[in-house]
Amino acid sequence: MTQQTLTDALHQVLPDAELTPTRVPGLPELELWLLDPANLDRAFAADETRRLLEHPPYWGFCWGSGLALARWVLDNPAEVRGKRVLDFGAGSGVVALACRMAGASEVIACDLDAPALQACALNARLNDMRITLSDDYFAVSGEIDLLIAADVLYDVDNRPLLDHFAGRASQVLIADSRVRDLVHPRYQRSAILPGQTWPDLGEPLEFRDVSLYRLDPGASAPI
Repeated sequence: MTQQTLTDALHQVLPDAELTPTRVPGLPELELWLLDPANLDRAFAADETRRLLEHPPYWGFCWGSGLALARWVLDNPAEVRGKRVLDFGAGSGVVALACRMAGASEVIACDLDAPALQACALNARLNDMRITLSDDYFAVSGEIDLLIAADVLYDVDNRPLLDHFAGRASQVLIADSRVRDLVHPRYQRSAILPGQTWPDLGEPLEFRDVSLYRLDPGASAPI
């Protein structure tokens, strides 16, 4: 696994783009291989736009919800210390790495996208950490103490997973900047966190408020 391998995957979408080691504002403890902002400050050709829509390199950004959740984890290490954690839809791996840094006993970065898992591996190496990789959430065996997910609710097809998460782990944390008021009997919003995507995509200010939802262990599953 090399940085060039990940760059090659990026070049299939944006031939002129590059990755650069980046310390994201607000999260100085971690360094990530992210898209060089200089590559985004231009108009995209029609074929580039098409490729971006078909194969977006999500893993090349530190998304606002991921940054917010990673910051929260590092500020609240007791929430993850000594636990086996699964990061669903890990992307760049920023939250998984924050959990590892905060003292989790094991962190599983799970993502369907092969380049995303490559990014997780390279970012773990960049920060001198070890994490476990999985491309199949349903194939992960053993007890999970804490399940975390950032920016996955925008896809309505993922909403049914909320009940599955509740049955898979005793603790679940969901961070999302697009879903303001999650209506679900088993989850309650516990905080609103600041978060900004990096490289900066010029997102509306409303998307810089990240809702943190926590599983209510006392709530019953819907009948």
